[in-house]
Amino acid sequence: MEHYPASLALLIDALSKLPGIGPKSAQRLAFHILQAGEGEAGILANAIVEVPRRVRFCRVCFNIAEEERCPVCLDSRRDTAKICVVETARDIIPIEKSGSYRGLYHVLGGLISPMEGIGPKELHVEPLLHRLATGEVEEVIFAISSNVEGEAPTHYLADLIAPLVKTVSRIASGLPVGGELDFVDEITLARALQGRRNLT
Repeated sequence: MEHYPASLALLIDALSKLPGIGPKSAQRLAFHILQAGEGEAGILANAIVEVPRRVRFCRVCFNIAEEERCPVCLDSRRDTAKICVVETARDIIPIEKSGSYRGLYHVLGGLISPMEGIGPKELHVEPLLHRLATGEVEEVIFAISSNVEGEAPTHYLADLIAPLVKTVSRIASGLPVGGELDFVDEITLARALQGRRNLT
């Protein structure tokens, strides 16, 4: 990046480290920020600084929140007999947009992967088991991407959870194999939730 002033090169380098942003996209974004002027750049910079300061994980379900508990956990209209288990907090958004689910959530924080040294202790499995131990939850629904990495952890957790609830299910096919929840439209996701099947 010898052709750029040092500060612009630093910005391009920082932007290129974001997921899905390659060197050319980083360059376009950096020039947009430069042309936008100090006011817009300041708003962007402030928003970036504020997110890690203000956003935390819900102490109940590990969804993102600005308070101790997330809006879903605070909503008294939700069906507390159902918990939908997802890999990341980001996976909750398309499910909520589908409008077909009114239960609670639990974010694992990743997937079990012995090859990468990630076991149940590295994820939010223990808090999920504590939530189920109360006996209030009747169904656990797994909404984990249907790829190879998601299959083994789903079955492992289903076996672990089965004695604690009446029903353990998974969202139905309709989601493409190997697909990520981020890229699924709301109608497909709604159908998948409505046609979920038991795992045990």
